[in-house]
Amino acid sequence: MNEQTINTPAFAAIGPEAVQPLRRAAEFSGEPGCAAEARLLAVRFLQQLEAEWFAALGDRTTGDLLLVVSELVTNAERHSHGPYLLELEGTDRQVTVTVYDSSSTLPRRYPRDPGRVGGHGLEIVHTLSDRLSAERVPVGKRVQAAFDLGRHRAGV
Repeated sequence: MNEQTINTPAFAAIGPEAVQPLRRAAEFSGEPGCAAEARLLAVRFLQQLEAEWFAALGDRTTGDLLLVVSELVTNAERHSHGPYLLELEGTDRQVTVTVYDSSSTLPRRYPRDPGRVGGHGLEIVHTLSDRLSAERVPVGKRVQAAFDLGRHRAGV
């Protein structure tokens, strides 16, 4: 894991437009064990988000976020067979999980089928997140899941 801490002062200037979200990013080789490292990065990120932004995550939202990180990085490992980048960004209102990988094939969400073995990852991510997008980028693709923390706190 090649972790980058993107340190931007929370209050670079006076005024709400100057507040920058907490950001963390790390590049992973795709070797065995990388998904666990990505999850650990996410745990540390969420702890810092709670401490510095007073984000009210709760156990359920934290679990949902960690499951989404696991699913997205596992898909990147499985389908790109190479390095991938995990980016985490958050405030007290929203958390975004973004994974870039080298495959230009967009993920496919299959219809619900409890009898199907495998292929449920994107279905899980779609169900847990508030917004899910996937798009091709010059290096492959970007898959992004966003969580509205207010909605998750309310249990909606």
